[in-house]
Amino acid sequence: MDSLPSPVKELSDARMADAGLRLLVKRDDLIHPEMPGNKWRKLKYNLAFARSSGATTLLTFGGAYSNHLGATAAAGAYFGFGTIGVVRGEEHLPLNPHLRAAVEHGMRLTYMDRKTYREKTRATVIDALHCEFGQFYLLPEGGSNALAVRGCAELPAEIEEDFDVICCACGTGGTLAGIAAGLPPGRRALGFSVLKGGQFLDAAVRELQSGDSGNWRIETEFHFGGFAKRTAELDGFIDDFERQHGIRLEWVYEAKMMYGIFALAQRGECKPGTTIVAVINA
Repeated sequence: MDSLPSPVKELSDARMADAGLRLLVKRDDLIHPEMPGNKWRKLKYNLAFARSSGATTLLTFGGAYSNHLGATAAAGAYFGFGTIGVVRGEEHLPLNPHLRAAVEHGMRLTYMDRKTYREKTRATVIDALHCEFGQFYLLPEGGSNALAVRGCAELPAEIEEDFDVICCACGTGGTLAGIAAGLPPGRRALGFSVLKGGQFLDAAVRELQSGDSGNWRIETEFHFGGFAKRTAELDGFIDDFERQHGIRLEWVYEAKMMYGIFALAQRGECKPGTTIVAVINA
């Protein structure tokens, strides 16, 4: 991507200054309009491996509001792969903007009941998909696998400013696993789960890292009711942030992370003098 590395900008905000903190934003959302941020970083090495393996079709999983499905569809259109999206739950028409954009890029959608979806990594489920759709290169939900971690691990080296903590939103744990793996000594990563009951992500990150780099943790408080759920308080924060900084935060992931950063700062949970980087992926 010609837009890499993505820019880093310092935000001037009285709330952070009062807490003695610096806040930088890494605008990974500007990497590509349809494959922003961690979506491209996760796809990068997967696409190369799929091509070298002779695959012509990508199959992946996601919920109805999955940014990953849209990014995979766009990648297929740009790089010459057919794409199949396995959507959790029942079909609802008309399609929401996320799924409509995926279809416009040529993605074939199929729907999987929630019970089967919870077992989507089982060999019997994958075999049934092969019987229905033929051969394909399998991308896991959210695109998170070892090749995705490799791509995300390249992010910290792009930041020339000194920093102490780097933050990202978490849905499957792949971005956090990669960022933490790419950090130099003395720096830490903080993930913000957008899922209710996100404690399971600890195990997911350790598995993706094939161990535990020991330099990360996940906040599970700031989910605002769960994945793809929002409240008036979150919407008010998004509006205020846009007025102050000219950035409209995406509400499923990025706004929850940013709200959490400000909440922790205002509680005094960040040591004065700390420089925080917030990675904006969408």
